[in-house]
Amino acid sequence: MTATMERPSVPQEELARQALGAPRRGVASRIASRTGGGFIQVFLVLIAIFWTVPAIGLFVSSLVGAQDSGSGWWTFLLEPAQLSLDNYSNLLSNDDLVGSFLNTVLITVPSTLGVVLVGSLAAYAFAWMQFWGRDWIFLIVIGLLVVPVQVGLIPVAELYGQLGIFGSIPGVVIFHIAFGLPFAIFLLRNFFAGIPRDLLEAARMDGASEWTIFRRVVLPLGLPAIASLAIFQFLWVWNDFLIALVFAGRDVQPLTVFLQSQTRQFGESIDVLAPGAFLSLIVPLIVFFSFQRYFVQGTLAGSVK
Repeated sequence: MTATMERPSVPQEELARQALGAPRRGVASRIASRTGGGFIQVFLVLIAIFWTVPAIGLFVSSLVGAQDSGSGWWTFLLEPAQLSLDNYSNLLSNDDLVGSFLNTVLITVPSTLGVVLVGSLAAYAFAWMQFWGRDWIFLIVIGLLVVPVQVGLIPVAELYGQLGIFGSIPGVVIFHIAFGLPFAIFLLRNFFAGIPRDLLEAARMDGASEWTIFRRVVLPLGLPAIASLAIFQFLWVWNDFLIALVFAGRDVQPLTVFLQSQTRQFGESIDVLAPGAFLSLIVPLIVFFSFQRYFVQGTLAGSVK
């Protein structure tokens, strides 16, 4: 008796793929595949170098005296003997500069912590707590994102005058927190909403309160988004000029207002502005690189499920 062997069945999709052959690739796809190696890497390195050129120029300019600042900063690289740290020593010996630097820290740190704390609590409430008018209130908060800062300068200035906090550090901090909360709530609420519900329900079944769930479950999982928010808020407040110029008095002016006040009427003031601007640049760079890992995680959060 002859045994017959049956041929294994081949899916119709496989037969169609074999008949049609490999899919045709477009021109853009072929160009991308050919240039996706070392050429792109070299190109990105060159872009990064050109991106850092202004910072390098600022640093070199900060080492040049006012009398020698007529030429371009790149010419002093060929004559390094003209570079010195006299501008930094003169600037750091200025008590007003040291005071403005401390004022900047006293404004930036509470503004950042206040936005992170209040924003994370409100975001958790909007994401996982049920209360009357939750969705409508959240829509109002989202609508506040389009309100420009300039709209609130005059009304808030009048209110601060009545409360007696105009020209003080608390007034500047409250303004930064108020205008930073809409973005903070929007960012953190969307991130917290992506946390699996089973984790929160398991914590509630174990008898955990809402505060315990927020502190033990939500905050550790939301650390990347919180770090990203902290970096954004810190950079915005540290580099702010308009709000500090309006609401900060002369005794509590931050570094940005101090540098603007040091400009001379008939001079370039490069010996003051360049080292002062570079000093104000160092702290944000330290903060960014310290939280860079969390910043990348928070930026990519939600892109992969």
